[in-house]
Amino acid sequence: MDNTFSALSTIIKNRRTIKPFMMNGNKIPDEQITALLELANWAPTHGLTEPWRFVVYAEPATFCLQHAEMYKADTDAESFNESVYNNLKQQGDKASHVIIAIMKRGNLPKIPVFEEMAATACAVQNLLLGATALNMASYWGTGGMALKPVMKQFLGLDVEDQVIGILYFGYAAEHPVGKRIIALNEKVKWIK
Repeated sequence: MDNTFSALSTIIKNRRTIKPFMMNGNKIPDEQITALLELANWAPTHGLTEPWRFVVYAEPATFCLQHAEMYKADTDAESFNESVYNNLKQQGDKASHVIIAIMKRGNLPKIPVFEEMAATACAVQNLLLGATALNMASYWGTGGMALKPVMKQFLGLDVEDQVIGILYFGYAAEHPVGKRIIALNEKVKWIK
C-alpha cells in the first residue's frame, strides 16, 4: 500500500477520545485550530448545503461557565445537582479550545435531515482526525445541556438546526490504546 494510505490508516486507528480532565492545559495555537476547521470544511455535502457550523471558544472557561449557568437556570430546584453544575463549570479547565458543532439545516428541503447530520458528523470526524495528526487530544461530548432546547436558544439556532456536540481540544501526556470488541467479519457481509 502506498505511503498516503498508510499515514491515513495510522491516523484513523490512533484517534482516541481523551476526556478534557486528562488534558494538560497547554494552549494550541489558534492557527492550528483554524487549520482543523479547514479540514472540517471539506466534509462530504449533498447538494452543496455545507450544513456544518462551528462556534469556537479560545478560552474554554468562558463557555464552561455559560454551560453551567444554563444548567442552573434550566433545572428546577428539586433536580438541581451542585456536582453537575461544578463539573460543567470546570470541564474545560485543562482544555485549550472548545468548539460547538452545529448542523445548520440547508435550504434544500428534499435533502433529508439525516444527510445533513451525517455531513456535519463527517466534518467533526475531519476535525478529530486532524487533531490526531497534530498529536492533540480531543473529546466529542453530548452531555450537560448540549442537546437541550436551551442550548439551541443560547446559540440562536433555528428550529431545524441541531447541536451535534461540544468538542474539547488540548494536549495530553497519554493517549489510550484502542480496541474493537466485535470482529470486522461479524460486521460485514460480502455478496459476490
